[in-house]
Amino acid sequence: MAGAIGQRALRSTPSFSISRSMEDWFDHIWQFHASAGAIALALAVSSVWAERRRMRRVNLDAVGFMPWTTIYLVAFVGACVFLGLAAREWFAA
Repeated sequence: MAGAIGQRALRSTPSFSISRSMEDWFDHIWQFHASAGAIALALAVSSVWAERRRMRRVNLDAVGFMPWTTIYLVAFVGACVFLGLAAREWFAA
């Protein structure tokens, strides 16, 4: 009996919500988007630095295996999206 007192109905999703944990850390959703955008932008800048370092290496046999250009592209697009959302929500508030 799901309606009986003291018994809970079974849920298909867990009771822990990601958005609830975000509310504990951030007062507004734009703060979460700004933080995620800043992290993505830092990753994009560090991947540009790593690609520049790889291109100017002294030992030409030490090629490396990280696709820094792809990492930069994905991180920069993510930073633009997150920072754009943060700006839109900040101006709307």
